[in-house]
Amino acid sequence: MPLDKIRKTTDILPPRICLAGTGGIGKSTFAAATPRPIFLPTEDGTQGMEVDAFPVAASFDEVMEGLRSLAQEEHQYQTVVIDALDGVERLIWRHVAKEHGKESIEDVPYGKGYVFALDHWRKLLDGLTWLRDHKGMMSLLISHTDIKRFDNPTTDSYDRYVPRLHQKAGNMVYEWSDAWLFATRKVFTKTKEQGFKEVTRGVGTGERVLYTDERPGWIAKNRYALPLELPLSWDALATAISKPRLAATA
Repeated sequence: MPLDKIRKTTDILPPRICLAGTGGIGKSTFAAATPRPIFLPTEDGTQGMEVDAFPVAASFDEVMEGLRSLAQEEHQYQTVVIDALDGVERLIWRHVAKEHGKESIEDVPYGKGYVFALDHWRKLLDGLTWLRDHKGMMSLLISHTDIKRFDNPTTDSYDRYVPRLHQKAGNMVYEWSDAWLFATRKVFTKTKEQGFKEVTRGVGTGERVLYTDERPGWIAKNRYALPLELPLSWDALATAISKPRLAATA
């Protein structure tokens, strides 16, 4: 490899971010504040917002056509926003079923449909990385969440927020991302005595926050040594990422 390919490892490439969060927290609004965003939607999450967006994708081919347009045509966009990942997954499942002449991905024998789906996830993620490397574009992938039981082998089981994705696909996107962030409203518990028993209630201030590292209640990571908690604000996140620090959390 020639020496002119050497670069400083402290250079910050446009980040590949996944933003998971509770319903109605403002994930699409957060994405709209990124630098010159172009939305590639799989749902009407931007309704009423003044943003540039492709038509809502009706197939996985349309998702990839959107990425190809950004790769091949001249434009001023700096951020590609996919809203949302679980919508992409539904399109991938439909695509896999059609490829194998089935009505549903569940009909592909031996559960291999979900394995075949990973090939298409890989194409999507490779396309986003190409846009980063050759067009200087940041990626922001939005994910809805569910609450699921987590069987921790070292402790009792507990509930946590997880992306609304098949586990294998979720793991692939998680490994690919430079930051997997969790957005929610800040909540704390308050316990008081009622009669002969203690009652614990959740209390919230309405403050919207972004968590950048994993805790029992949610999945998160980052490669930028970010503080655990930030305001749910693109400006706050961009300022934190721009600091020349290297994390060991990912």
